[in-house]
Amino acid sequence: MPVAKMSGRGLGHTGGTIDKLESVPGFHVEISKDEFIRLVNENGIAIIGQTGDLTPADKKLYALRDVTATVNSIPLIASSIMSKKIAAGADAIVLDVKTGAGAFMKKLDEARRLARVMVDIGKRVGRRTMAVISDMSQPLGYAVGNALEVKEAIETLKGNGPHDLTELCLTLGSHMVYLAEKAPSLDEARRLLEEAIRSGAAIAAFKTFLAAQGGDASVVDDLDKLPKAAYTSTVTAAADGYVAEMAADDIGTAAMWLGAGRAKKEDVIDLAVGIVLHKKIGDRVQKGEALATIHSNRPDVLDVKEKIEAAIRLSPQPVARPPLIYETIV
Repeated sequence: MPVAKMSGRGLGHTGGTIDKLESVPGFHVEISKDEFIRLVNENGIAIIGQTGDLTPADKKLYALRDVTATVNSIPLIASSIMSKKIAAGADAIVLDVKTGAGAFMKKLDEARRLARVMVDIGKRVGRRTMAVISDMSQPLGYAVGNALEVKEAIETLKGNGPHDLTELCLTLGSHMVYLAEKAPSLDEARRLLEEAIRSGAAIAAFKTFLAAQGGDASVVDDLDKLPKAAYTSTVTAAADGYVAEMAADDIGTAAMWLGAGRAKKEDVIDLAVGIVLHKKIGDRVQKGEALATIHSNRPDVLDVKEKIEAAIRLSPQPVARPPLIYETIV
């Protein structure tokens, strides 16, 4: 099932897909349209950034949304996302629409509206399109950053990733395989994906993808080759209890203060820095136990530490875990 993806750089808290992948030494997306098509046909996957030929207006709008307070505009989000999907030539499109504190769409109703607009756009131009609405009240997985998230993604492809990240990937991937008519049911599609992880085919395909776009694929086997921050520090629990809240937007802001994201479009991202969480909502914690590890390239991170402490709220009573997936829109 070939995957042709056009992606952008980061808006806000952390880098975008392209920024994260550029944590791999040598990896680049500056390829021609012909090269993009060749790689998809040969390897089944390729990623390209916006070019002068494909969605030229979106490249300018994408960079300006941060500085014009229009990041959350549903028409601009929908047009930006769908223009890239359609221009890249996808026949089937599966969308992951986030909702919660760390998402553009904070409320479920807003996420549902955005999902329906994008699904409608896809169907109007003849693409098989559906959307999954998933939770972003807390960060997905444990890593928040660029190289840190790439490391976590590699572990997930090896079958060792966090439960929520693995489950979301399998859910979205199952819909992709089914929508592409490569499996007769979602259950069979999931079985194929799980087997690809177990057999090593998934991580092998990722290595091929990295190498084909100039990346050092050996990072998959030696994660120490990814950018690494100079300093680490720990945020600990102030009391016994249960994690009641992990405000994804505030944790993302803390990561941006470290340099993992862009406050202004001209900012340069530090690919090594970020935050690794050690707990999720609903987890039991003891006083002094590690809640998060800060990876930084500056020794003084008191501001970041205080931001994270304020973002993680503990309760003396057990707390229910939020759902990972709210609904699907077809």
